[in-house]
Amino acid sequence: MSLIITYISSKGCVIAGDKRRIAYFGDKSSREVLEEELYTGKIKSDEELQRRASELGVNIKVTDDTCKVRSLGDVVVGEISQKTPFETRRRRIYATTGAYQIIELTGSRITSMEKGDTAIIVFGNKIAKEITNRFLKKRWKTKTSLKDVADLFRELMDHVSSQTPSVGSEYDLFIKSPSLDKKSAHRLLSDTIVRDVRLLQKWRAKLKQEMLDRREEIKLASRILTEGEVGRVMRQDGRHVEVKLAGDVEAYDTRWKKVAGPGDMVLMRISDGGTLSPGEKIAVRDENLCVEGRDIKVDCDVIICRREE
Repeated sequence: MSLIITYISSKGCVIAGDKRRIAYFGDKSSREVLEEELYTGKIKSDEELQRRASELGVNIKVTDDTCKVRSLGDVVVGEISQKTPFETRRRRIYATTGAYQIIELTGSRITSMEKGDTAIIVFGNKIAKEITNRFLKKRWKTKTSLKDVADLFRELMDHVSSQTPSVGSEYDLFIKSPSLDKKSAHRLLSDTIVRDVRLLQKWRAKLKQEMLDRREEIKLASRILTEGEVGRVMRQDGRHVEVKLAGDVEAYDTRWKKVAGPGDMVLMRISDGGTLSPGEKIAVRDENLCVEGRDIKVDCDVIICRREE
């Protein structure tokens, strides 16, 4: 669900892109029916989309806050993407005065590239492209300024969004007009693509690590001790108590870094006055840390977990 249109001329370039994203939740076959009706133009308004989704038992979430076009110095960039269970595929256009380059990426790897000079390039779903082509055929003038093109693109975005809910009424638009010859323009685009893809690679690597860290956190959280023995009292100094962890217990700090294993010492605190004897059991009962068999609560600054088998 996208419409991105780019005009490239010897005077400069203009790009516009809508901000709509639609998420579908429900039976796969029903989702496919809804998408087919949407992208072939059978569904013509937001109200019809909501009604048809309800009839098919598909829940949808429609937002108009996705940035599909952006500005990078003297270059404009537009992107449409398709997510699969295994990877994200992207199609991007980079444009400046008198030049454009289109690349396709799988993940952060470039799989194809094409170059051109002056043109009007449209990215979008089937119905959005059809409406756009009909509009331009009627309204386009051969000799026009960048400002006139920008005004026409604004009208176009409004027109298309009124004809199909696959395109939203909110959009971004950028104009660039640096003074560049053809060779310099393509060199600028190539340099921009290299930097941009490297940033994408770094972002994906960071995201992957964050996902791995989150997965590990979830795994560790599932091992938090909610019932059973924690360890035995070894020594007491006022409210502070040294506890030797049991053979199947580990301790982690709040960043999920392991700080103590079975048989290691962990410092704990008793909440009220009282004297504990060496060997007394510290346990978790009803998810509360306490002295076994006594009405004395205990707390500590670590997370107590079962050791992974």
